[in-house]
Amino acid sequence: MNAKLLSRISTALRDATHRSFKVRDVAPVSGGSINEAFRLQGADDSQYFLKLNTAPHFPMFVAEAAGLDALAATGTLRLPRPIALGTTDEQSFLVLEHLRLNPRGDARQLGERLTALHRCSNERFGFAQDNFIGTTPQPNGWKEDWIDFWRERRLGFQLRLAAENGHGARLQRPGEELLNALPSFFTDYIPRPSLLHGDLWGGNHAYLADGTPAIFDPAVYFGDRECDIAMTELFGGFPADFYAAYRAAWPLDAGYAKRRDLYNLYHILNHANLFGGGYAKQAEQMMHSLLRQAKSA
Repeated sequence: MNAKLLSRISTALRDATHRSFKVRDVAPVSGGSINEAFRLQGADDSQYFLKLNTAPHFPMFVAEAAGLDALAATGTLRLPRPIALGTTDEQSFLVLEHLRLNPRGDARQLGERLTALHRCSNERFGFAQDNFIGTTPQPNGWKEDWIDFWRERRLGFQLRLAAENGHGARLQRPGEELLNALPSFFTDYIPRPSLLHGDLWGGNHAYLADGTPAIFDPAVYFGDRECDIAMTELFGGFPADFYAAYRAAWPLDAGYAKRRDLYNLYHILNHANLFGGGYAKQAEQMMHSLLRQAKSA
């Protein structure tokens, strides 16, 4: 980490906190696959969490800070507060509150507080600005109708990216069929717009030392709350106490199970677009399964 970047970060922190900040130590933090991450320690023993990427990725940090601010404004869940962000000629950065996190804690409290977050509603689906899911742009233009939003802003957008990335032959035909079949998944269910984390897999939550749950790395928008719950089940699942507490506070619709893969398909398509590999095949299999469900409905 060069002196020019450290100077720029120190200036940004001084401007944001109105206190002088001088870096005493920079320690790398492992775990992320998109950004470089570090723990900054100041001469006054203050600590911050630093994310770095190339300069063109600065809009990603702007969007992340806006999402964290939107979640924090609800007062429902603990998260790292964005402190400062900026760029140099080569790099962009986001400085966050440093939280000491543990992998285990009060999962029941997480379920209860996520319910409270989801009760924060809106008249339309979308968000005040576009953001990112990983490094993929996530369009959030407002829609009155949820099916239209999911068709155009989520699955349709990812399918168009997949075609550009060379997955057209495998994914486009079943994808188009599925887009046309979306109403069959909502015959007895009308979602209301809930404020969502948007990327709530297991790696984006943890706990403070006292067990308090914390969430981070969001892709915020107003959507069907089932999207967040479905994402918690995609890569290994959350503790049983989490689901029990969530359902006790706000039971899920009886048809959730048939929409779970519909919502997780978005993330599998995104992984196909980001990483390739076997994700395109997995997305194809999911679409064929969903089409069979739609035809039997």
